[in-house]
Formats: sequence, C-alpha cells, structure tokens
Amino acid sequence: MRAVEDTRPNGIAARLLGDRHCLPLSIALHLVPGALVVAVYLLIGEPFVEAIGYPVLMGWAIALCVVLIPVLVGLLWLGRMRNGHFSLRGVLHYTDKPVPRGKLVAMVIPLIVWMMVLSFALMPVNRFFLDHFFAWVPYTDGAGSATAFLDGYSYSIRLTTMLICLPLTGISLPLIEELYFRGFLLPRITHLGGWAPVVSAVLFSLYHFWTPWVFVSRVIFMFPGFWFAWRNKDIRLSIGMHVGVTSIMATLGTIAVALNLI
Repeated sequence: MRAVEDTRPNGIAARLLGDRHCLPLSIALHLVPGALVVAVYLLIGEPFVEAIGYPVLMGWAIALCVVLIPVLVGLLWLGRMRNGHFSLRGVLHYTDKPVPRGKLVAMVIPLIVWMMVLSFALMPVNRFFLDHFFAWVPYTDGAGSATAFLDGYSYSIRLTTMLICLPLTGISLPLIEELYFRGFLLPRITHLGGWAPVVSAVLFSLYHFWTPWVFVSRVIFMFPGFWFAWRNKDIRLSIGMHVGVTSIMATLGTIAVALNLI
C-alpha cells in the first residue's frame, strides 16, 4: 500500500506557522520590514521622485509597496505550504468575526475618533522629538507638518501625488500592515498575556523607522485598536481603526488639494 505523502510544512515555514513565536523571532519579523522600507526609499524611492520632480510622499509609497506587497505574497505562500493552495486560511488568526456587526461598528467609530484626535493633538510632541532627537535623520523633508511635503510643487503634481497615494497609503498598504502585524504576528505572541498588545503596539511603532519621532505618539493613539483586536480576537477592530483613519485622512487631503485649499 502506497504511503500517504506528508505535505505538512517544515523548516522555516513550520516555524513561522507555529502557534507561538519566541520574542526574538517576533521582534525580527516586526522590525526587518521597516528597515527594508527605509533602505528601498533611500536607494530607489527618493532618487526616483527627485528625478521626476515629485514629493517625498510618492517615494515612501513606492518603498512601502516594494516591501509590503512581497510580505502579503509571503503570507499567501505560507498558506500554500499549509493548505496546498494560495490562501490566508490558517496563516492569519482573529478572522472568525466573533464580534457582531452592530457592536463592531459601535466599537470602531470611537477608535477612529480616538486615533484622529490624538494624532493631531500629539503633533507638538512629535515636533519636540524631531527637533531634539532626530534632526540628524537624512529623510525629514516634510516632517512635523501634515502638508509641508507638498509645498513648492505645482497643482497638477500635488493632485497627482494624492490621487496615486490615496488607494495605496490610504487603504491598501495599511490593510496589508494589519493583516501582517495583527492577523499574523500578534496572535503568535499571546503567550505574553496582557503584554501581547503592548508589545505589538511598541514594535509596530518602532517598525516605522521612517518616522521615529512619532514613536511615542503612535504607541498612544494606536494601542486601543490593537488591544481590542487582541481582547476580542477580531482583526476587524484594528483594521477598522487603522484603515478607517488613513483612508479618511487621505481622502480629505486629496479633496483639499483638488479644491486648492492646501
């Protein structure tokens, strides 16, 4: 009788798909993508946008795409190793939708308000850290202001930049971040107990190497969404908060540029 072939993942795939990541592995999986984003920006994104005369926002969007799209492909590859076909089943957790839709909306709306209000209220804190600790960083163009990165460019370039970045930095890329950081990584450090969402918030904020001056603020305004996603085992809570805010802000920014208000 022919033996049944064992198709279970092994090696690095098995380690990544395990229910538990040791802290050093989780730290690496959180921070390496951020380091790669900065490297791609400096090597590709920044030279490219300078050559075509576009704002740095476009360069960061390019860098994020170059790094995060392969991250999503990697998650799908892990799904293929686990399921025999490209899928996120068994790769992502917190996807069983345990929170009823009405309760979900009632929880996400305050989270969106919290994140938006705090992100603006804490801008002086970001400015303080930028001026006192990170002025040496070579990619601070447009930092410290919500619109400074658009200054000095023509109307058509500003509008084109916002229209291109809206579906990327406003929707798709934050969604990939949530799938990876909250759907894949956070459930695999639940052995840390109540510290799991804290570690997730800290490491996610550190992952943003391109805006280290926002670290403290980012931990504060993003932590509630991560905590509720962990507490309720429903990734839609953090997705709703994160993608909700970035899409709203990108849409409002695009409208403001289109109407020549900024």
